[in-house]
This record gives sequence, C-alpha cells and structure tokens, in this order.
Amino acid sequence: MIGAIADDFTGATDVAVALRRRGLRTLLYFGLPPQGAQPPEHDAVVIALKTRTVHKADAVARSLRALRWLRAHGAAEQVYFKYCSTFDSTPEGNIGPVLDALADALEAPIVPMTPSSPEHGRTQYNGYLFVGDVLLGESHMRHHPLTPMTDSYLPRLLEAQSAYRSGVVTLPHVRGQAVERRLAELREQGVRYAFVDALADEDLMTAGRALVRAPLVAGAAGLAGGLAAARPGAAGQEETAAPEPSGPAVVLAGSCSSRTLEQVQVMIEAGRPAHRLDALADQDADSLARRALAWYDALDPGDGAPLIYSSLEPVKLRRVQQALGAERSAALLESAIGRIARGLVERGVTRLVTAGGETSGAVVSALGVPGGVIGAEAARGVPWIFVPSGPALLLKSGNFGDPGLLLEATR
Repeated sequence: MIGAIADDFTGATDVAVALRRRGLRTLLYFGLPPQGAQPPEHDAVVIALKTRTVHKADAVARSLRALRWLRAHGAAEQVYFKYCSTFDSTPEGNIGPVLDALADALEAPIVPMTPSSPEHGRTQYNGYLFVGDVLLGESHMRHHPLTPMTDSYLPRLLEAQSAYRSGVVTLPHVRGQAVERRLAELREQGVRYAFVDALADEDLMTAGRALVRAPLVAGAAGLAGGLAAARPGAAGQEETAAPEPSGPAVVLAGSCSSRTLEQVQVMIEAGRPAHRLDALADQDADSLARRALAWYDALDPGDGAPLIYSSLEPVKLRRVQQALGAERSAALLESAIGRIARGLVERGVTRLVTAGGETSGAVVSALGVPGGVIGAEAARGVPWIFVPSGPALLLKSGNFGDPGLLLEATR
C-alpha cells in the first residue's frame, strides 16, 4: 500500500487523483483520521496536512504523527511526501526539515524525488525547475506572497533547509534506464536526496518503475502517478467518474497566483456577482465575514454562482502586506473565509469551489471535513470531493486549471 503525506490540501487532492487515475482505490483524509477509524478496503491513503507555511517544529511533528498512523494501518511498503510542483519553500521553509524527519524515521538511505508535473507545465532538467518555458526563479512564482521563489536549482534550494546533501539523476540516466545505478552512485557519494529529471510523463513512468522499492519518495503528483502505474495490479485506467455535483455553488478565491487572477477575471467579465474581501478597509475577520454573507443574502439567484475573493495582483498585494504584515494579512483573510464557508453551508450552498492551498485548508478546517471520496476531475488534478454530510468540494491549487475553470465548475 502507498501512504502519502501532503503539505497542503489542494496538493493532497492532486496526488489522490493521480493515484486513483492509475486504478488504485484511494482514500483521502483531511488531517489525521479520527480515532478508531476503520478505513474501507483501499490501495492508497492520502493524509492532507496544512504544514507548508507553519513553524518547522509543528510541520515536523504533524508529519511524523501522520507517518505513525500510516504505518499502523498498513502503509509500511512505501511513503510518499507530496510537496508543490513549484517547490514553494524558501530557505526557512519546511520541505527539508520534514524530509529529514521522515527519512530518519523510515531509515531511508536515499530519497528520490521530483516536482516535475509535465501536464501542469512543470519540468525538471539538470536539477533546474521550469514553469512552462521559463526557470522557476524567473516565473510568476517570484512574486508569491508567502513563498517567493527566486532560485531555480532544486539541490541548492533543498540543501538550504536540510541537514543532508542533494544530487541529481539526470535525463540521460532516466531515459537510459539507469535510475537505480545513478541512485547507488549518489548514495556512495554521501547524497541523501536525489532530484530526478523529467520532461515528459513517460519519464515519470520510467522513474516510477525504478522506485517501487524505495521506502520514501517525494515530489509532486506526477511521480506518485508513476509509482502507482508500476505497482502490480494497477489498472492503468481511470475509474468510472462520480456524478457531477449539483445545487447552489460559490467560489472562494484567496490565491494570488497569476492563473487564479486570470480565473477571477473571467468570472467577473462573465457578469458573475463578485465581492472582494478588503483587509485594509476592515481588519476584523468576523466583520469581513458578516459583510460578505450579507452581500450574498441580497443576491438574485438568477445572477449565477457568485465569487467571494481576496486575490490581488502583486502591486496591490505588497501594499496590503506592508500595511499589515504578510502573516497577519494572510491569517486575517483565511479566518474570514473559513467563517464565510460555514455561513454559506448554513444557507444551503452544496458546492464550494476554493482557489489556493491556504484558502482550501481554511475552508476544510472551518467546516470540520474529515475526508471524502475522490470524484470526477473538473481539471487535471482538480477533482470534486464528495463529503458524506457536507457540500461537494473542489479544492483548486492556485496555479491549476485553465482560465475558465472557476466559471465552468459553477455552471
């Protein structure tokens, strides 16, 4: 069985659907499963944590608790640590400390990984991460409000956080079927973490076949899909899609990524009702939520599913962060969005679409959602999640989906 630990909620849905797409029966939990939970039969379990930007010690402690649960429930064969396909981690970040703790706990001699996700335009070559056709450090991610990415060389990024050395399994090793030989060489050189080059999905499939016995693997959802495809009995075909959800829908957008900003603009230009949460004008989360819900109550249902958002372009975002501080402004808006989500569900909303990992985590936490069944994808890596007694959720990573995703998902 594969047990996966994800450092945010949208990343967890991405990796869960990558496993399900390859025929593995996959369960998704938000946070540690409830005490005494008896999971149904499954081939993979994904535990979604909210550890990407918390304090290091907290991130490590939560991740180790998740590891203990997975090992106690049968995930002794292989553990996958899911982080973002744009790495999303500054030198003070948590990927390194969490990997160090997991690798030590699992006694993993070397940990292969890659953030490459070609279907989302993320590729790794010679250890450098590209977003589309530009280096990570030259992409829109250099403006990320919490984790600005200004370097593109993955070993250097990880070594700034970790106690161990990093190396690269280059593309010729991958395409020459020499991944295992290269890993052995790196291990002899004292390297603990090995970034595997991948420019295409087939590179990830090749890597997956070479890594089926690795106790700990890490990266974005693409490599998880490669591991799943290599497992005996994997169907290699997508399971029957769940029915599309129906009923009143609302979009809650907090990501400031360029793709989410495009998606927000598409909704506004289509004439959908839109309400912006202004942290400069009102610095009380409860007041922000009351205003948004009062605005929602006054809407005409015939106007279509509305948008409530705090997403801002870089210049305006910096203005807010300079006035309030990055952490304070983020916490204020996440708290407000959580309150809004609860109020919307109380008002009968049955479909919630969220944009951004932190936003999605705030909504799921506020609603107390323990987990759900992975359903059909509204976009690659963006599935509907069916909760036993709650709204259907579409948790979208800030960078995912085409410009019309938010609009189309709430038709």
